[in-house]
Amino acid sequence: MKRTALLLVLFLLTLSIHAAYLLIPMDQAQKNHLKAYGVAYWILTNNVEVNWLLNYRGGSFMCKYAKEIENECVIRGVSYQVIADVQSTAILQEISEPSANMDIMELTKAPKIAVYTPPSRLPWDDAVTLVLTYAEIPFDKVYDEEVLTGALPLYDWLHLHHEDFTGQYGKFWASYRNASWYQEDVKFSEDIAARTGFLKVSQLKLAVAKKIRDFVAGGGYMFAMCSAPDSYDVALAAEGVDICDVMFDGDPMDPAAQSKLDFSKCFAFQNFKISTNPYEYEISTIDVNPAARKVNKTNDFFGLFDFSAKWDPVPTMLTQDHDRIIKGFMGQTTAFNKLVVKPNILVMAENKALGEVRYLHGEYGKGTFTFLGGHDPEDYNHFVGDPPTDLSLHPNSPGYRLILNNVLFPAAKKKKQKT
Repeated sequence: MKRTALLLVLFLLTLSIHAAYLLIPMDQAQKNHLKAYGVAYWILTNNVEVNWLLNYRGGSFMCKYAKEIENECVIRGVSYQVIADVQSTAILQEISEPSANMDIMELTKAPKIAVYTPPSRLPWDDAVTLVLTYAEIPFDKVYDEEVLTGALPLYDWLHLHHEDFTGQYGKFWASYRNASWYQEDVKFSEDIAARTGFLKVSQLKLAVAKKIRDFVAGGGYMFAMCSAPDSYDVALAAEGVDICDVMFDGDPMDPAAQSKLDFSKCFAFQNFKISTNPYEYEISTIDVNPAARKVNKTNDFFGLFDFSAKWDPVPTMLTQDHDRIIKGFMGQTTAFNKLVVKPNILVMAENKALGEVRYLHGEYGKGTFTFLGGHDPEDYNHFVGDPPTDLSLHPNSPGYRLILNNVLFPAAKKKKQKT
C-alpha cells in the first residue's frame, strides 16, 4: 500500500510539472531581447498563437509548449522557461487583476513586412533593416517603382528607410555634391522619375508619398525614423508647391513656398517652417535645432511614458521595454520639436527638459503610423560612411526594442477574457 501511494504521489507530481507552456521573459533575465522578437515571429509563421504579456516582466511572450519552439530558442540564444499549465494560469490570473497595470494581447498571424529602401548602396545603413536581419525576421524591399505600381497592399507593415521625400537628396548637396555616391544617387533618382513619367524627382517622391498615404488610410501600419518622418510630412504639405532650389531640380524654388504649405495634409506635424537654405543640413523646423541642444552624449536620454495596459493597449505595446529611460541618438532628424506636433498625436517618449518628442503615434484613416527620431539607437552620431552597427554587441538594446515592438504590432488583438 505504501509503495502504491508513493507511486501515485510521484505520478501526480509529474503531472503538476508537465511542460505545458513556454515563457520567453523580456526583463533583465533575457540574454537576447532582439532575437526573442524573431522567435515570436517564427512561432507565428508556424501557425501557433503567442500571448504578448504587456508589462509582465518587460513584455514577455508565452505560448503552448512544443519541442521545436524550445529548440529554436536554444539555437538563437534566447532565454526561456518551460512552465506547467498551473503556472501559466497563475500568470494570466495575475495579469487579469483589475489593480494590475498589465494585459494580454494575442499575436495571431505573422505580418508581412516591406522596407522602402533604394536598391543602390548609399554610405549609411538603416536601423530597421539591421534589426530585422539580426532578429531573423523576413522582409521584402520595395522602392519607388514597386510603390507606384501598387505593391503596398500586399503588405501589413511598411518601414520608410532613411529617405528624403522632398526631392532634395537629403540636403547633402552642400557637403557631398562632388562625391561619386551623391552623383550616382541623383542620376539613379532622375532615371526613375523619367521612366515613371515625371519631370522632376520631387514630383516622383510626392507621388510615392501619396501612395504610402493611401496604404495607411486603407488600414496599413507605417513606421519611419530619422529624416523620413520630417521629409514625408513636408512633401505632403508642399503638394503643388516648388520648395526645391535650382541645384536640386534645375529651377528656383517658389519664393512664397512657405505661405502655400497646407498642414492639413500632414500626418503628425503643423506650423513648421521649411529650410530654404541649400547649405543647411535641415529640411524643416520639425527637427530640433542641433545648435540649440544643450546636451551631450553622456547625458542625452529620453523617457518612455507609462500607459494603462487595459485601457491603452496600443501605446503600451509600442513602449514595451526592460528600461524606461533610453539613451539618445542623433540623426538628420534627431527629435521632433514639440511645438509643431499636432494636438491629436500621441506622444510616447520625450526629453521634457529640451522640449523634444522622440517617439509618437497616430491614426490616419483605418491605419496607423509611428515616428521615431534619430538614426541608430546604438550609434550616437553615425556619420556618413560609418560602418553598420554590429547588433551582436547590443543584443539587449532598449532603443532597438522600440522598433521591434512596432513590427509585431499588426499581429496583435486584445485577448478575450473567459467568463
